[in-house]
Amino acid sequence: MKYSVMLPFVPRRPEQALPFAGLVNWSSAARLWQGQGLLTEGHHVYSYLAGAGFRFPIGFGVSLMPFRHPYDAAVQARSLALTTGQPVVAGYGPGALQLQRAVMGREYRSQLGACREYLTALRRLLDGEVVDQPGEFFEVHGQLEPYPAPRVEVGLGVLRNGSAQVAGETADVAITWLTPAGYVAGTLAPAIDEGAARTGRKRPRIVAIVPVALARGDRDPLAIALASNKAHLSLPHYQSMLRAGGLDITGVPETDVKQLIAGDGFLYGEEDELARKLDAYRQVGVDEVVLNVTGVSAVHGPEVAVRELAAILRHMSEYKGETGNESTSEEQVS
Repeated sequence: MKYSVMLPFVPRRPEQALPFAGLVNWSSAARLWQGQGLLTEGHHVYSYLAGAGFRFPIGFGVSLMPFRHPYDAAVQARSLALTTGQPVVAGYGPGALQLQRAVMGREYRSQLGACREYLTALRRLLDGEVVDQPGEFFEVHGQLEPYPAPRVEVGLGVLRNGSAQVAGETADVAITWLTPAGYVAGTLAPAIDEGAARTGRKRPRIVAIVPVALARGDRDPLAIALASNKAHLSLPHYQSMLRAGGLDITGVPETDVKQLIAGDGFLYGEEDELARKLDAYRQVGVDEVVLNVTGVSAVHGPEVAVRELAAILRHMSEYKGETGNESTSEEQVS
């Protein structure tokens, strides 16, 4: 299983991402990921980093479908692959219902149907096909100008059984967020397999974006977990997923963070304890874990966050018995 890094904030200026780009460049991290940016747009940040000399595999986990037509999504993803010379994971999801209403004036009549149409069109465009898709949700007629580029994988954000099946049917990568390892094993992975089998496809890679923090004597884990996940704990589809995963979620984020930590939705502990919790994702078939220290960055600052990521990556390389970049030090990435 590979370990990657989530940029733990939306930068106000792209140079604020440079320490995290340096970490990925000089450590065992496989990829740098971003979520949906509403301040600076993620494609622009990656292009800036490439111009600054940092070129490595990148991912979006996830961008939101209401903001971008599938044709534009294909152009943007391939453009980034050409700009960086590196493979890209173009992960998408439908977003919350209130976001759909705010952007489009309505909700998708079928969340799964919209995802299926979007990813099908996006994959076909990136494969160079001439697409003629009337579609209920996304009408796509056209083709990308043929040109060789690094591989762009199409990803879908998955939280529950239905979206996991659609990922199995259509995606190269199934991307989870805030999902405990046991829930991946018991619900998401079987549904992904079912969707893939139904369409005769190979199982997509599973990427889990996991919020983490190292235990330290002066830290309040509840404050860190809340800073990392308050918005998601306020959304009904995340609450539903966590309840299905066995957590006693009440809908009050300030108290639900206790359940999140106890149920290993948010991973907190000393190095060895954290390593065991992270390795649980490998044991349930996850192919890549993205270390998300958003809470650490929000509470203790980005300098602490980048050092924390360096420490976790180093420890996980040792824990797995793999030879990582042992020269990586906290000083090199500060």
